[in-house]
Amino acid sequence: MGDVARLAGVSAQTVSRVSNGFAGVTEETRRQVLNAMRELDYRPNSAARALRRGEFRTLGVITFSLSTLGNIRTLDAIATSAAREGYAVTLLPVAVPTQDEVNGAFSRLGELAVDAVIVIMETHLLDAATVSLPPGIPVVVADSDAGDRYTVVDTDQAGGARDAVRHLLDLGHTTVWHLAGPEDSFAAQRRANAWRATLAEAGLAPPPPVRGDWSAESGYRAGLLLAERPDCTAVFAANDQMALGLLRALHERGRTVPDEVSVVGFDDIPESASFLPPLTTIHQDFAEVGRLCVEGVLTGMRRPTPEPGTTLVPTRLVSRRSTAPPPGR
Repeated sequence: MGDVARLAGVSAQTVSRVSNGFAGVTEETRRQVLNAMRELDYRPNSAARALRRGEFRTLGVITFSLSTLGNIRTLDAIATSAAREGYAVTLLPVAVPTQDEVNGAFSRLGELAVDAVIVIMETHLLDAATVSLPPGIPVVVADSDAGDRYTVVDTDQAGGARDAVRHLLDLGHTTVWHLAGPEDSFAAQRRANAWRATLAEAGLAPPPPVRGDWSAESGYRAGLLLAERPDCTAVFAANDQMALGLLRALHERGRTVPDEVSVVGFDDIPESASFLPPLTTIHQDFAEVGRLCVEGVLTGMRRPTPEPGTTLVPTRLVSRRSTAPPPGR
């Protein structure tokens, strides 16, 4: 750093401010310092910086599945938000969501030197009394029902599902069938519960749900069953990928969408506008979920006692061409 300072004709403190991205340095001085760094092949020592500051500028992310679109988009949003705040991300996938695996993941992240941890936990792991996250490091949990014990950030799953069902009922459908997600998924449970409650509020008995595993193939299999029911005129699918498989099954069985059957999805994936027909769906703001997760752990690093509770990110209905009034209306 002293060599860079001498070559650039500035103080070592100025070199430090430039290398750490701090303000208070003119653009001309910043260019002088950066040119000197390049000429001398100087790079800041992140390990020494971490020892001096007591932080590593790295966030750990533990996730139990990289196969679901929601987790992938949440992870992408976290990485983008972390980079904007000057933090790197260390990802640690966990194959089996058990207490031993959780403890092992935290231990490995400790060895990799992280300042805080974000856990993307779609399953009901934290609902079990025997499972907890190790103390001593700031933690934010995404997509969980553990707000009484941890800081949780999630999409308003129930609100989005209610909007989907109400949209179909407002079009005149006498009931709404549900293509549900996996039983062990917190998000799937919230969406299914809201579907039932919304029908009950309208004085309607919910038909039996058909369950998938988030994949388009499972939506196709469920769609083959629903296509055989002439009383099925409206379906709320728990995600867009299952809705895609459902659309294929209805097409193959000669049930036109939306003239005979209306379909609403959930997620608003980029491809949903290109489905045939374009899919009416519930938009999730994954970017905001990621931003709030990063904001939460950074706040936790500055606060000695984390505050439990759940922050819900609002959803919105995106109306396209897969929904219409039922036949005869």
